[in-house]
Amino acid sequence: MNLAERALADSGETPVVDHGLVGRLRGVVVMQMAEERRRRLDAGEQELTRDDERRLGRSLLIRALSQRRTEQVDAGVPLPAETEDDAVLAAAFAALFGLGRLQNLLEDQDLSEININGHDSVWLTSVDGTKRAGAPVANSDEELVEWVRNAATYSGTSSKPWDVTNWKIEMALPDGSRLVGALGCSPRPIVSIRLARWTDFTLDDLRAKGDFDHRQQVLLQAMVAARMNVIISGQTRSGKTVLLRAMASEIPPQERIVTVEHFPELGLDRDPVAHPDCIALEERKPNAEGRGAITLADAVETSRRINPDRLIVGEVMGPEIVDMLEAMTQGNDGGFTTIHTRSAREVPARIALYASRVGMDRVAALSLTAAAVDFVVHMHREDLPDGRIAHYVSSIVEVGPFDGQQVVTSEIFRAPPGSRRAVPAAAVSPERTAALRACGWEDTVDHLDDYREDESLGDDRSEQRGDGRGRVDGRVDGQVDGQVEHRAGGIW
Repeated sequence: MNLAERALADSGETPVVDHGLVGRLRGVVVMQMAEERRRRLDAGEQELTRDDERRLGRSLLIRALSQRRTEQVDAGVPLPAETEDDAVLAAAFAALFGLGRLQNLLEDQDLSEININGHDSVWLTSVDGTKRAGAPVANSDEELVEWVRNAATYSGTSSKPWDVTNWKIEMALPDGSRLVGALGCSPRPIVSIRLARWTDFTLDDLRAKGDFDHRQQVLLQAMVAARMNVIISGQTRSGKTVLLRAMASEIPPQERIVTVEHFPELGLDRDPVAHPDCIALEERKPNAEGRGAITLADAVETSRRINPDRLIVGEVMGPEIVDMLEAMTQGNDGGFTTIHTRSAREVPARIALYASRVGMDRVAALSLTAAAVDFVVHMHREDLPDGRIAHYVSSIVEVGPFDGQQVVTSEIFRAPPGSRRAVPAAAVSPERTAALRACGWEDTVDHLDDYREDESLGDDRSEQRGDGRGRVDGRVDGQVDGQVEHRAGGIW
Protein backbone atom coordinates (compact mmCIF):
# COMPACT_ATOMS: atom_id res chain seq x y z
CA MET A 1 0.00 0.00 0.00
CA ASN A 2 1.43 3.41 -0.95
CA LEU A 3 1.66 6.50 1.30
CA ALA A 4 -1.51 8.09 -0.10
CA GLU A 5 -3.54 4.98 0.55
CA ARG A 6 -2.08 4.72 4.08
CA ALA A 7 -3.06 8.33 4.78
CA LEU A 8 -6.61 7.68 3.57
CA ALA A 9 -6.89 4.64 5.82
CA ASP A 10 -5.58 6.58 8.85
CA SER A 11 -7.91 9.52 8.23
CA GLY A 12 -10.98 7.64 9.36
CA GLU A 13 -12.42 7.40 5.87
CA THR A 14 -13.21 4.11 4.15
CA PRO A 15 -9.93 2.14 4.21
CA VAL A 16 -8.30 1.08 0.98
CA VAL A 17 -8.00 -2.70 0.92
CA ASP A 18 -4.69 -4.33 0.01
CA HIS A 19 -6.01 -6.88 -2.49
CA GLY A 20 -2.59 -8.52 -2.72
CA LEU A 21 -2.81 -9.36 0.99
CA VAL A 22 -6.41 -10.50 0.52
CA GLY A 23 -5.31 -12.91 -2.19
CA ARG A 24 -2.50 -14.33 -0.05
CA LEU A 25 -4.80 -14.83 2.95
CA ARG A 26 -7.35 -16.56 0.77
CA GLY A 27 -4.71 -18.86 -0.71
CA VAL A 28 -3.50 -19.92 2.74
CA VAL A 29 -7.03 -20.63 4.01
CA VAL A 30 -8.05 -22.52 0.86
CA MET A 31 -5.17 -24.94 1.43
CA GLN A 32 -5.97 -25.30 5.13
CA MET A 33 -9.63 -26.03 4.42
CA ALA A 34 -8.68 -28.58 1.77
CA GLU A 35 -6.44 -30.30 4.32
CA GLU A 36 -9.31 -30.35 6.84
CA ARG A 37 -11.64 -31.95 4.27
CA ARG A 38 -9.05 -34.65 3.51
CA ARG A 39 -8.48 -35.28 7.22
CA ARG A 40 -12.18 -35.73 7.88
CA LEU A 41 -12.53 -38.01 4.88
CA ASP A 42 -9.58 -40.20 5.96
CA ALA A 43 -10.94 -40.36 9.52
CA GLY A 44 -14.42 -41.29 8.36
CA GLU A 45 -15.90 -38.17 9.94
CA GLN A 46 -19.01 -36.41 8.63
CA GLU A 47 -18.48 -33.61 6.11
CA LEU A 48 -18.84 -30.06 7.36
CA THR A 49 -22.03 -28.26 6.50
CA ARG A 50 -21.81 -25.07 4.47
CA ASP A 51 -22.45 -22.98 7.56
CA ASP A 52 -19.72 -24.86 9.44
CA GLU A 53 -17.30 -24.31 6.55
CA ARG A 54 -18.03 -20.59 6.60
CA ARG A 55 -17.39 -20.42 10.36
CA LEU A 56 -14.19 -22.43 9.96
CA GLY A 57 -13.06 -20.21 7.10
CA ARG A 58 -13.63 -17.06 9.13
CA SER A 59 -11.60 -18.37 12.07
CA LEU A 60 -8.77 -19.47 9.77
CA LEU A 61 -8.71 -16.04 8.10
CA ILE A 62 -8.46 -14.31 11.49
CA ARG A 63 -5.60 -16.64 12.48
CA ALA A 64 -3.77 -16.08 9.16
CA LEU A 65 -4.09 -12.30 9.41
CA SER A 66 -2.93 -12.36 13.03
CA GLN A 67 0.12 -14.36 12.01
CA ARG A 68 0.85 -11.85 9.25
CA ARG A 69 0.67 -8.95 11.71
CA THR A 70 2.98 -10.79 14.14
CA GLU A 71 5.52 -11.15 11.35
CA GLN A 72 5.27 -7.40 10.64
CA VAL A 73 5.87 -6.56 14.32
CA ASP A 74 8.91 -8.83 14.40
CA ALA A 75 10.21 -7.09 11.28
CA GLY A 76 9.64 -3.63 12.78
CA VAL A 77 6.91 -2.68 10.30
CA PRO A 78 4.23 -0.31 11.69
CA LEU A 79 0.82 -1.95 11.94
CA PRO A 80 -2.17 -0.46 10.10
CA ALA A 81 -5.30 0.85 11.78
CA GLU A 82 -7.73 -1.69 13.17
CA THR A 83 -10.35 -0.58 10.65
CA GLU A 84 -8.04 -1.72 7.86
CA ASP A 85 -7.82 -5.20 9.36
CA ASP A 86 -11.60 -5.33 9.49
CA ALA A 87 -11.78 -4.34 5.83
CA VAL A 88 -9.15 -6.91 4.86
CA LEU A 89 -11.00 -9.68 6.71
CA ALA A 90 -14.30 -8.72 5.07
CA ALA A 91 -12.70 -8.69 1.62
CA ALA A 92 -10.93 -12.00 2.24
CA PHE A 93 -14.14 -13.63 3.45
CA ALA A 94 -15.95 -12.32 0.35
CA ALA A 95 -13.16 -13.71 -1.83
CA LEU A 96 -13.36 -17.08 -0.06
CA PHE A 97 -17.12 -17.57 0.04
CA GLY A 98 -18.66 -14.77 -1.96
CA LEU A 99 -17.97 -12.69 -5.05
CA GLY A 100 -14.80 -10.94 -3.96
CA ARG A 101 -14.68 -7.27 -4.90
CA LEU A 102 -18.17 -7.57 -6.31
CA GLN A 103 -19.48 -7.84 -2.76
CA ASN A 104 -19.28 -4.07 -2.20
CA LEU A 105 -21.31 -3.48 -5.37
CA LEU A 106 -23.95 -5.97 -4.22
CA GLU A 107 -24.40 -3.91 -1.07
CA ASP A 108 -24.68 -0.58 -2.91
CA GLN A 109 -28.35 0.38 -2.53
CA ASP A 110 -28.09 2.87 -5.40
CA LEU A 111 -27.46 0.10 -7.95
CA SER A 112 -29.98 -2.16 -9.67
CA GLU A 113 -27.78 -4.08 -12.14
CA ILE A 114 -24.15 -5.09 -12.57
CA ASN A 115 -23.05 -6.22 -16.04
CA ILE A 116 -19.53 -7.57 -16.52
CA ASN A 117 -17.98 -8.28 -19.93
CA GLY A 118 -14.66 -9.48 -18.52
CA HIS A 119 -13.10 -8.51 -15.18
CA ASP A 120 -12.14 -4.98 -16.28
CA SER A 121 -15.20 -4.13 -18.42
CA VAL A 122 -17.89 -3.35 -15.87
CA TRP A 123 -21.15 -1.46 -16.34
CA LEU A 124 -23.33 -0.34 -13.43
CA THR A 125 -27.02 0.57 -13.71
CA SER A 126 -28.55 2.75 -11.00
CA VAL A 127 -32.04 2.27 -9.62
CA ASP A 128 -33.29 5.15 -11.79
CA GLY A 129 -31.99 3.42 -14.93
CA THR A 130 -28.88 5.53 -15.61
CA LYS A 131 -25.71 3.64 -16.55
CA ARG A 132 -22.03 4.25 -15.92
CA ALA A 133 -18.71 2.43 -16.20
CA GLY A 134 -17.33 0.73 -13.09
CA ALA A 135 -13.88 -0.19 -11.81
CA PRO A 136 -12.41 -3.67 -12.43
CA VAL A 137 -13.94 -6.30 -10.15
CA ALA A 138 -11.01 -8.74 -10.20
CA ASN A 139 -7.35 -8.93 -11.19
CA SER A 140 -8.09 -11.28 -14.09
CA ASP A 141 -10.89 -13.09 -15.88
CA GLU A 142 -9.75 -16.29 -14.19
CA GLU A 143 -10.17 -14.72 -10.76
CA LEU A 144 -13.66 -13.51 -11.71
CA VAL A 145 -14.66 -17.02 -12.78
CA GLU A 146 -13.28 -18.48 -9.56
CA TRP A 147 -15.32 -16.07 -7.44
CA VAL A 148 -18.52 -16.95 -9.29
CA ARG A 149 -17.77 -20.64 -8.77
CA ASN A 150 -17.29 -19.99 -5.04
CA ALA A 151 -20.63 -18.22 -4.88
CA ALA A 152 -22.26 -21.14 -6.70
CA THR A 153 -20.88 -23.50 -4.07
CA TYR A 154 -22.26 -21.58 -1.12
CA SER A 155 -25.55 -20.24 -2.55
CA GLY A 156 -28.89 -21.92 -3.22
CA THR A 157 -30.03 -25.44 -2.50
CA SER A 158 -27.36 -27.19 -4.55
CA SER A 159 -23.91 -26.49 -5.94
CA LYS A 160 -23.87 -25.37 -9.58
CA PRO A 161 -20.84 -26.05 -11.80
CA TRP A 162 -19.53 -23.43 -14.22
CA ASP A 163 -17.05 -24.61 -16.81
CA VAL A 164 -16.74 -25.29 -20.53
CA THR A 165 -19.18 -28.19 -20.30
CA ASN A 166 -21.61 -26.32 -18.05
CA TRP A 167 -21.17 -23.02 -19.85
CA LYS A 168 -24.21 -21.23 -18.42
CA ILE A 169 -24.92 -20.59 -14.74
CA GLU A 170 -28.04 -19.12 -13.13
CA MET A 171 -28.44 -18.72 -9.41
CA ALA A 172 -29.86 -16.61 -6.62
CA LEU A 173 -27.36 -14.97 -4.30
CA PRO A 174 -27.98 -14.99 -0.53
CA ASP A 175 -29.54 -11.51 -0.63
CA GLY A 176 -32.00 -12.57 -3.35
CA SER A 177 -30.10 -11.02 -6.27
CA ARG A 178 -30.05 -12.96 -9.52
CA LEU A 179 -26.77 -13.90 -11.21
CA VAL A 180 -26.45 -15.21 -14.75
CA GLY A 181 -23.07 -16.13 -16.21
CA ALA A 182 -21.83 -17.44 -19.56
CA LEU A 183 -18.47 -19.02 -20.28
CA GLY A 184 -16.95 -20.21 -23.54
CA CYS A 185 -19.54 -18.68 -25.87
CA SER A 186 -17.68 -15.35 -25.98
CA PRO A 187 -14.00 -14.40 -25.81
CA ARG A 188 -14.35 -13.39 -22.15
CA PRO A 189 -16.59 -14.53 -19.27
CA ILE A 190 -19.91 -12.69 -18.99
CA VAL A 191 -21.61 -12.07 -15.65
CA SER A 192 -24.89 -10.20 -15.21
CA ILE A 193 -26.40 -9.53 -11.78
CA ARG A 194 -29.86 -8.12 -11.22
CA LEU A 195 -29.85 -6.84 -7.67
CA ALA A 196 -32.74 -7.42 -5.27
CA ARG A 197 -33.82 -3.88 -4.57
CA TRP A 198 -37.64 -3.99 -4.46
CA THR A 199 -38.41 -7.10 -2.44
CA ASP A 200 -40.56 -5.30 0.13
CA PHE A 201 -42.61 -3.08 -2.17
CA THR A 202 -46.36 -3.03 -1.64
CA LEU A 203 -49.09 -1.79 -3.94
CA ASP A 204 -49.13 1.42 -1.88
CA ASP A 205 -45.43 1.89 -2.65
CA LEU A 206 -45.89 1.32 -6.38
CA ARG A 207 -48.81 3.73 -6.54
CA ALA A 208 -46.70 6.34 -4.74
CA LYS A 209 -44.05 5.84 -7.42
CA GLY A 210 -46.63 6.43 -10.13
CA ASP A 211 -46.97 2.92 -11.55
CA PHE A 212 -50.76 3.21 -11.39
CA ASP A 213 -53.45 5.32 -9.74
CA HIS A 214 -55.74 4.63 -6.79
CA ARG A 215 -58.56 3.01 -8.74
CA GLN A 216 -56.21 0.58 -10.45
CA GLN A 217 -54.69 -0.24 -7.08
CA VAL A 218 -58.13 -1.05 -5.66
CA LEU A 219 -58.79 -3.25 -8.70
CA LEU A 220 -55.48 -5.11 -8.22
CA GLN A 221 -56.24 -5.61 -4.53
CA ALA A 222 -59.71 -6.91 -5.40
CA MET A 223 -58.20 -9.33 -7.94
CA VAL A 224 -56.11 -10.87 -5.15
CA ALA A 225 -58.96 -10.98 -2.65
CA ALA A 226 -61.40 -12.43 -5.22
CA ARG A 227 -58.84 -15.11 -6.15
CA MET A 228 -58.61 -14.09 -9.78
CA ASN A 229 -55.94 -15.77 -11.90
CA VAL A 230 -53.61 -13.04 -13.14
CA ILE A 231 -50.77 -12.96 -15.66
CA ILE A 232 -48.41 -9.97 -15.49
CA SER A 233 -46.88 -9.29 -18.89
CA GLY A 234 -44.23 -6.88 -20.05
CA GLN A 235 -40.81 -6.33 -21.56
CA THR A 236 -37.53 -7.15 -19.89
CA ARG A 237 -36.89 -4.91 -16.85
CA SER A 238 -40.41 -3.50 -16.95
CA GLY A 239 -41.18 -4.29 -13.30
CA LYS A 240 -43.21 -7.49 -13.73
CA THR A 241 -41.65 -9.31 -10.77
CA VAL A 242 -41.87 -6.22 -8.57
CA LEU A 243 -45.61 -5.97 -9.25
CA LEU A 244 -46.05 -9.70 -8.64
CA ARG A 245 -44.37 -9.39 -5.23
CA ALA A 246 -46.51 -6.37 -4.39
CA MET A 247 -49.71 -8.21 -5.28
CA ALA A 248 -48.54 -11.22 -3.27
CA SER A 249 -48.19 -8.93 -0.25
CA GLU A 250 -52.01 -8.73 -0.30
CA ILE A 251 -52.40 -12.50 0.24
CA PRO A 252 -53.70 -13.26 3.76
CA PRO A 253 -51.03 -14.87 6.00
CA GLN A 254 -53.18 -17.93 6.70
CA GLU A 255 -53.04 -19.04 3.06
CA ARG A 256 -50.57 -21.73 1.98
CA ILE A 257 -48.43 -20.47 -0.92
CA VAL A 258 -46.21 -22.49 -3.26
CA THR A 259 -43.82 -20.54 -5.48
CA VAL A 260 -42.06 -22.12 -8.44
CA GLU A 261 -39.11 -20.45 -10.16
CA HIS A 262 -36.16 -21.12 -12.42
CA PHE A 263 -34.09 -19.81 -9.51
CA PRO A 264 -35.27 -18.21 -6.26
CA GLU A 265 -36.06 -14.54 -6.80
CA LEU A 266 -39.46 -13.80 -5.29
CA GLY A 267 -38.36 -14.51 -1.71
CA LEU A 268 -41.89 -14.82 -0.30
CA ASP A 269 -40.74 -17.75 1.84
CA ARG A 270 -38.19 -15.46 3.52
CA ASP A 271 -40.95 -13.45 5.21
CA PRO A 272 -42.36 -15.72 7.93
CA VAL A 273 -44.65 -12.97 9.22
CA ALA A 274 -46.44 -12.13 5.98
CA HIS A 275 -46.24 -15.67 4.54
CA PRO A 276 -45.66 -18.20 7.35
CA ASP A 277 -46.83 -21.17 5.24
CA CYS A 278 -44.87 -20.69 2.03
CA ILE A 279 -42.85 -23.27 0.11
CA ALA A 280 -40.33 -22.24 -2.57
CA LEU A 281 -39.56 -24.76 -5.32
CA GLU A 282 -36.86 -24.20 -7.92
CA GLU A 283 -35.59 -25.78 -11.09
CA ARG A 284 -32.46 -27.95 -10.82
CA LYS A 285 -29.99 -28.71 -13.59
CA PRO A 286 -28.76 -32.30 -14.21
CA ASN A 287 -25.49 -33.50 -12.71
CA ALA A 288 -22.39 -34.42 -14.67
CA GLU A 289 -23.97 -37.76 -15.59
CA GLY A 290 -27.06 -36.02 -16.91
CA ARG A 291 -29.25 -37.14 -14.01
CA GLY A 292 -31.21 -35.50 -11.22
CA ALA A 293 -32.71 -32.67 -13.25
CA ILE A 294 -35.90 -31.03 -12.02
CA THR A 295 -37.56 -28.96 -14.72
CA LEU A 296 -39.88 -26.07 -14.00
CA ALA A 297 -42.73 -28.16 -15.43
CA ASP A 298 -41.83 -30.93 -12.94
CA ALA A 299 -41.91 -28.45 -10.07
CA VAL A 300 -45.24 -26.95 -11.15
CA GLU A 301 -46.79 -30.40 -11.50
CA THR A 302 -45.49 -31.37 -8.05
CA SER A 303 -46.73 -28.13 -6.50
CA ARG A 304 -50.30 -29.06 -7.39
CA ARG A 305 -50.03 -32.11 -5.14
CA ILE A 306 -48.84 -30.43 -1.96
CA ASN A 307 -52.09 -28.64 -1.22
CA PRO A 308 -51.40 -24.99 -2.10
CA ASP A 309 -54.00 -22.29 -1.62
CA ARG A 310 -52.06 -20.22 -4.13
CA LEU A 311 -49.66 -21.28 -6.87
CA ILE A 312 -47.25 -18.58 -8.02
CA VAL A 313 -44.85 -19.19 -10.90
CA GLY A 314 -42.19 -16.50 -11.05
CA GLU A 315 -41.98 -16.54 -14.85
CA VAL A 316 -43.28 -18.89 -17.53
CA MET A 317 -40.89 -19.44 -20.42
CA GLY A 318 -41.90 -22.82 -21.79
CA PRO A 319 -44.06 -25.93 -21.36
CA GLU A 320 -44.60 -25.33 -17.64
CA ILE A 321 -47.40 -22.97 -18.69
CA VAL A 322 -49.61 -25.98 -19.41
CA ASP A 323 -49.31 -27.33 -15.86
CA MET A 324 -49.84 -23.83 -14.50
CA LEU A 325 -53.05 -23.31 -16.49
CA GLU A 326 -54.34 -26.76 -15.64
CA ALA A 327 -53.79 -26.00 -11.94
CA MET A 328 -55.76 -22.78 -12.34
CA THR A 329 -58.70 -24.66 -13.84
CA GLN A 330 -58.70 -27.44 -11.25
CA GLY A 331 -59.31 -25.49 -8.06
CA ASN A 332 -56.07 -23.55 -7.49
CA ASP A 333 -57.61 -20.15 -8.13
CA GLY A 334 -55.78 -16.96 -7.29
CA GLY A 335 -52.55 -17.87 -9.10
CA PHE A 336 -50.04 -15.39 -10.50
CA THR A 337 -47.25 -15.59 -13.03
CA THR A 338 -45.27 -13.31 -15.34
CA ILE A 339 -44.57 -13.60 -19.06
CA HIS A 340 -42.48 -11.67 -21.58
CA THR A 341 -44.59 -9.91 -24.23
CA ARG A 342 -44.80 -6.48 -25.84
CA SER A 343 -48.50 -6.08 -25.06
CA ALA A 344 -51.24 -7.70 -23.00
CA ARG A 345 -53.11 -8.85 -26.09
CA GLU A 346 -50.11 -10.92 -27.20
CA VAL A 347 -50.32 -13.15 -24.12
CA PRO A 348 -52.69 -15.84 -25.54
CA ALA A 349 -50.52 -16.27 -28.63
CA ARG A 350 -47.36 -16.52 -26.52
CA ILE A 351 -49.02 -19.14 -24.30
CA ALA A 352 -50.02 -21.13 -27.40
CA LEU A 353 -46.40 -21.01 -28.60
CA TYR A 354 -45.09 -22.33 -25.27
CA ALA A 355 -47.79 -25.03 -25.12
CA SER A 356 -46.89 -26.20 -28.62
CA ARG A 357 -43.49 -27.29 -27.30
CA VAL A 358 -45.21 -30.15 -25.45
CA GLY A 359 -47.42 -31.09 -28.38
CA MET A 360 -50.56 -29.14 -27.46
CA ASP A 361 -52.26 -27.70 -30.53
CA ARG A 362 -53.23 -24.06 -30.82
CA VAL A 363 -56.97 -24.56 -30.33
CA ALA A 364 -56.47 -26.58 -27.14
CA ALA A 365 -53.94 -24.06 -25.77
CA LEU A 366 -56.18 -21.05 -26.41
CA SER A 367 -59.21 -22.86 -24.99
CA LEU A 368 -57.24 -23.67 -21.82
CA THR A 369 -56.03 -20.08 -21.58
CA ALA A 370 -59.58 -18.73 -21.77
CA ALA A 371 -60.74 -21.17 -19.11
CA ALA A 372 -57.86 -20.43 -16.71
CA VAL A 373 -56.88 -16.75 -16.91
CA ASP A 374 -59.06 -13.90 -15.63
CA PHE A 375 -56.90 -10.83 -16.20
CA VAL A 376 -53.64 -9.75 -17.83
CA VAL A 377 -51.85 -6.72 -16.34
CA HIS A 378 -49.24 -5.24 -18.64
CA MET A 379 -46.21 -3.37 -17.29
CA HIS A 380 -44.58 -1.00 -19.75
CA ARG A 381 -41.00 0.20 -19.69
CA GLU A 382 -40.08 3.54 -21.24
CA ASP A 383 -36.53 4.78 -21.72
CA LEU A 384 -36.46 8.49 -20.89
CA PRO A 385 -34.25 11.03 -22.71
CA ASP A 386 -32.12 11.61 -19.59
CA GLY A 387 -31.17 7.93 -19.38
CA ARG A 388 -33.64 6.97 -16.66
CA ILE A 389 -36.32 4.31 -17.04
CA ALA A 390 -40.03 4.75 -16.27
CA HIS A 391 -42.30 1.79 -15.42
CA TYR A 392 -46.07 1.84 -15.31
CA VAL A 393 -49.20 -0.24 -15.87
CA SER A 394 -50.17 0.60 -19.44
CA SER A 395 -52.99 -1.90 -19.88
CA ILE A 396 -55.31 -4.20 -17.92
CA VAL A 397 -57.14 -6.76 -20.04
CA GLU A 398 -59.98 -9.03 -19.03
CA VAL A 399 -59.73 -12.48 -20.63
CA GLY A 400 -63.00 -13.76 -22.05
CA PRO A 401 -64.09 -17.01 -23.75
CA PHE A 402 -62.52 -18.80 -26.71
CA ASP A 403 -64.71 -18.35 -29.78
CA GLY A 404 -63.16 -21.15 -31.78
CA GLN A 405 -60.63 -18.89 -33.47
CA GLN A 406 -59.19 -16.66 -30.77
CA VAL A 407 -59.47 -15.71 -27.13
CA VAL A 408 -61.90 -12.82 -26.70
CA THR A 409 -60.36 -10.03 -24.61
CA SER A 410 -61.55 -6.67 -23.34
CA GLU A 411 -59.11 -3.89 -22.42
CA ILE A 412 -60.60 -2.29 -19.31
CA PHE A 413 -57.69 0.13 -18.71
CA ARG A 414 -55.50 1.63 -21.41
CA ALA A 415 -52.79 4.31 -21.49
CA PRO A 416 -53.56 6.72 -24.35
CA PRO A 417 -50.76 7.46 -26.85
CA GLY A 418 -48.18 9.74 -25.30
CA SER A 419 -49.49 9.18 -21.76
CA ARG A 420 -48.03 7.17 -18.91
CA ARG A 421 -51.34 6.82 -17.10
CA ALA A 422 -53.89 4.15 -17.97
CA VAL A 423 -57.54 5.24 -17.93
CA PRO A 424 -60.75 3.20 -18.10
CA ALA A 425 -61.59 1.90 -21.57
CA ALA A 426 -64.34 -0.69 -21.03
CA ALA A 427 -66.46 -2.33 -18.35
CA VAL A 428 -65.61 -5.60 -16.65
CA SER A 429 -67.96 -8.50 -17.37
CA PRO A 430 -70.95 -8.74 -15.00
CA GLU A 431 -69.88 -12.00 -13.35
CA ARG A 432 -66.38 -10.76 -12.55
CA THR A 433 -67.72 -7.36 -11.56
CA ALA A 434 -69.84 -9.04 -8.89
CA ALA A 435 -66.85 -10.94 -7.49
CA LEU A 436 -64.62 -7.86 -7.52
CA ARG A 437 -67.23 -5.59 -5.95
CA ALA A 438 -67.61 -8.12 -3.12
CA CYS A 439 -63.90 -7.52 -2.44
CA GLY A 440 -63.98 -3.74 -2.38
CA TRP A 441 -63.89 -2.67 -6.02
CA GLU A 442 -66.68 -0.24 -6.84
CA ASP A 443 -66.06 0.85 -10.43
CA THR A 444 -68.40 -0.22 -13.24
CA VAL A 445 -69.04 1.10 -16.72
CA ASP A 446 -71.29 3.77 -15.14
CA HIS A 447 -68.20 5.43 -13.67
CA LEU A 448 -66.26 5.78 -16.91
CA ASP A 449 -67.49 9.31 -17.64
CA ASP A 450 -66.86 10.33 -14.03
CA TYR A 451 -63.32 8.97 -14.31
CA ARG A 452 -62.59 10.95 -17.45
CA GLU A 453 -63.76 14.10 -15.66
CA ASP A 454 -61.52 13.14 -12.73
CA GLU A 455 -58.54 13.42 -15.07
CA SER A 456 -58.86 17.21 -14.91
CA LEU A 457 -59.50 17.23 -11.17
CA GLY A 458 -56.45 15.40 -9.91
CA ASP A 459 -58.50 12.23 -9.25
CA ASP A 460 -60.21 13.81 -6.23
CA ARG A 461 -63.75 12.77 -7.13
CA SER A 462 -63.47 9.78 -4.79
CA GLU A 463 -63.05 12.21 -1.88
CA GLN A 464 -66.01 14.29 -3.04
CA ARG A 465 -68.14 11.15 -3.08
CA GLY A 466 -67.27 10.75 0.58
CA ASP A 467 -65.78 7.26 0.33
CA GLY A 468 -62.49 8.30 1.97
CA ARG A 469 -60.39 6.82 -0.82
CA GLY A 470 -57.52 8.37 -2.67
CA ARG A 471 -55.79 10.01 0.25
CA VAL A 472 -52.09 9.82 1.08
CA ASP A 473 -50.87 11.48 4.30
CA GLY A 474 -54.06 13.54 4.45
CA ARG A 475 -53.83 14.69 0.80
CA VAL A 476 -55.85 13.59 -2.17
CA ASP A 477 -53.81 11.30 -4.42
CA GLY A 478 -52.76 13.34 -7.41
CA GLN A 479 -52.72 16.66 -5.58
CA VAL A 480 -49.88 18.44 -3.81
CA ASP A 481 -50.75 21.56 -1.82
CA GLY A 482 -53.93 22.03 -3.83
CA GLN A 483 -52.16 21.71 -7.19
CA VAL A 484 -52.85 18.85 -9.55
CA GLU A 485 -49.93 16.45 -9.82
CA HIS A 486 -50.04 14.31 -12.99
CA ARG A 487 -47.86 11.32 -12.34
CA ALA A 488 -45.46 10.26 -15.07
CA GLY A 489 -44.87 6.60 -14.34
CA GLY A 490 -42.75 4.98 -11.67
CA ILE A 491 -39.02 5.64 -11.99
CA TRP A 492 -36.93 3.12 -10.04
